[in-house]
Amino acid sequence: MDPFKIFIVEDDELYGAMLKHHLSLNPDNEVHLFTTGSELLKNMYKHPSMISLDYRLPDMSGMEVLTRIKEHDSDVPVVIVSGQEDVGTAVDLLKRGAYDYVVKDEDTKNRLWNVVKNVKKHLDLKQELSDLKEEIGKRYEYNKVIRGNSPAIRNIFKLIEKATKSNISVSITGETGTGKELVAKAIHYNSPRARNQFVAINVSAVPSELIESEMFGHEKGSFTGATTRKIGKFELAHKGTIFLDEIVDMDMNMQTKLLRVLQEKEFTRVGGNEVIKTDARVICATNKNMQEEVKNGNFREDLYYRLLGLPIELPPLRQRGNDILILAKYFVDEFCKENKLPVLNISEKAKEKLMKYPFPGNVRELKAVMELAAVLANSETIEEDDITFSSTNSVSDFLLEENTLQAYVRKIIKYYLEKYDNNVMTVAKKLDVGKSTIYRMIKNQEI
Repeated sequence: MDPFKIFIVEDDELYGAMLKHHLSLNPDNEVHLFTTGSELLKNMYKHPSMISLDYRLPDMSGMEVLTRIKEHDSDVPVVIVSGQEDVGTAVDLLKRGAYDYVVKDEDTKNRLWNVVKNVKKHLDLKQELSDLKEEIGKRYEYNKVIRGNSPAIRNIFKLIEKATKSNISVSITGETGTGKELVAKAIHYNSPRARNQFVAINVSAVPSELIESEMFGHEKGSFTGATTRKIGKFELAHKGTIFLDEIVDMDMNMQTKLLRVLQEKEFTRVGGNEVIKTDARVICATNKNMQEEVKNGNFREDLYYRLLGLPIELPPLRQRGNDILILAKYFVDEFCKENKLPVLNISEKAKEKLMKYPFPGNVRELKAVMELAAVLANSETIEEDDITFSSTNSVSDFLLEENTLQAYVRKIIKYYLEKYDNNVMTVAKKLDVGKSTIYRMIKNQEI
């Protein structure tokens, strides 16, 4: 998170130092002190979050500095700090775009502190509105966000359609990289809750000692390091949707607390007494088998049934047929558009190579492969050699190709010949096969 950058312009260095010290008590603030208007204007390229401007400066008037600031950045909030309580001047400055007008007295530092808090709230709301407009503007139309035309994906579209028409909980399962969060967003942004927040939390990424605070918030002083009140994810997702990714990694203690919140539809912040009502739709996801986790005692059965709702199982990419080529072309086109590169085609040989690969990393891996291919391409067409895969594939990935036994034998012998510089004798010893078998396969162009 970027610091909140405050510029103070004050020709009285002692007074300015006092304001800087006071505002720096909040570690989220990064405070810079300037003594002239020209010094401030030279540093506007650093993009301050807010400016406290002394009205009377030695080199130019507060009105002139305000005008110059607004010419550079019309959105930055500017608080005028003046030694005179002149209502006419204050009104004029506010009309010219000043955010607030504060009179210098013994309470100035506290009033300025409150102004900073209000500016932060205003900016946070503005950002939330901007994010929401962007998300809604995208309109998560299934066939535009989740690409593909395979029977498996068309079935997913039907389930998403059903999920958008009610508030039923949704549990999404599938291998890593299959697009679970994308499906959750598609449900949220096509439901009546679309104008409220979609809040995501990856359970496995949050330390167990902090997960309760992350989900339900905490009060100031509730534990060491809790210097301010924190609003939790459930509170932020009120009237919207909360997406709990990797849900089965949640520890048992937290599972019990989550179950109670889902049953009672209320919670309290850590260290607090206030009961907060929640109306957040819950969508959870995992790349593990939830039923197996319940059987193994790692996940509460009652919580499992509370979360199960409408189950959606995302197919791995290797089971989606020609969707691989549809997605490959889409990723290449998007990458070229973002990087202002000419449009690239994909050769038939490159397509064949893509279709033979099992993609253990699923859609996420395909995206990385195609973006690299676009960079490596030396012409307007992506060739077979431009398609490169990770060398860390496991034996299980190799077996996912579902070849015949003879096809596997050919692959294994070819691999060992390449590894040992086509030394047939060495390969025959390594694999414990007759060298005549290898020579025959070479002669018959099987390898």
